[in-house]
Amino acid sequence: MKVLLQQKATSLYIKDVGVMTRDALEAMDFLSSTKAIEYCAIKKVTGVQIVLKFDEQHYDIVLPMVSERRYHGHRAAQAF
Repeated sequence: MKVLLQQKATSLYIKDVGVMTRDALEAMDFLSSTKAIEYCAIKKVTGVQIVLKFDEQHYDIVLPMVSERRYHGHRAAQAF
């Protein structure tokens, strides 16, 4: 399984800082969803979703990213 970041508007994957690709095999593998989320926070990346990519595409899982600002003031956002 690979953990990828995919731009929602274009369906392109992050390959490197500022570089996108259509090919999931070329995309940066973050190894864990936590590392993908940390990358987004550090690089100020928005408009993406996490894709858990398996060898067989029908097992792929797409996880939406929720902006911390969306829950400003809530306990869950403060813990994040």
